[in-house]
Amino acid sequence: MDDLFELAIAVLVPLGICVVLPVLIVFFITRISTNSDNKRAEVLIKAIECNANIDADKLTEALSKQKKTPMELLNIRLLRGCIFTLLGVAATATAAIIGSNRPELNFQYPIIMFAGFCFAVGISYLIVYFVSRKSVTDNNNN
Repeated sequence: MDDLFELAIAVLVPLGICVVLPVLIVFFITRISTNSDNKRAEVLIKAIECNANIDADKLTEALSKQKKTPMELLNIRLLRGCIFTLLGVAATATAAIIGSNRPELNFQYPIIMFAGFCFAVGISYLIVYFVSRKSVTDNNNN
C-alpha cells in the first residue's frame, strides 16, 4: 500500500506542478484581463448614456492602461539585469562557501543551478539594455 501511495505522489506532484499550475496561471491572467476590459467598457457605456456630449475618445484614452515610455522600459531592463546578475553572483558565492565549509552536504549543486539561471537572465537583460540603449537615445534626440 505504501508503494502505491509513493507512486501516486511521484506521478501526481510533477503533473500538478508542470501541467495544472501553468494552466491555472494562464486562466487567471486571462480572466483578470477580460474582467478589466469589461469594467472599462461598462464605464464608457455609462458615461455615454449619461452625457451625450462627452468625448468618448478622451475618456477611452484616460481609462486605458498607461504605456511605458521607451526610456522607462530601458531603465527597467537595466534594473532587472543588475538584480538578476547580482543574485547569480551572490548564489555562486553562497555555493562556494557551503562547498568549502561543508562538502559532505552536496547542497551546493541546486544553488549553483539557481545561480546559473539568475546569472543567465541577468546577463540577457543587460545585453538587451546595451543593445537597445543606442536606438532609444537616438529616437529621443530626433
